[in-house]
Amino acid sequence: MLSKYFDYLKDNPNHYWFKRKLYGWGWTPARWQGWLVMALFLAYVFWESSKLPANGENVPSDILMFFYIKLVIAILILLLICFLKGEKPLWQWRFPKEK
Repeated sequence: MLSKYFDYLKDNPNHYWFKRKLYGWGWTPARWQGWLVMALFLAYVFWESSKLPANGENVPSDILMFFYIKLVIAILILLLICFLKGEKPLWQWRFPKEK
């Protein structure tokens, strides 16, 4: 099963950075560029969250709101990159049928 999944990711004649997920809707990184985008996204989220105060009870609401706004913007940028550099997403519940 795992080798079939890797074959699915390698079957990428259009050199998409992100391929369709096999189960559900969305993408999975298929090339090093896609993995780099995901790593940068996660690093940014962890970096921004590390700037929040350690005691979650005393976080001022304006700091928390600013954090959430930056998080939503980062997610929207990630989705835009996935739409531009990935396959068209579809609901899928198995390996694509052989052509």
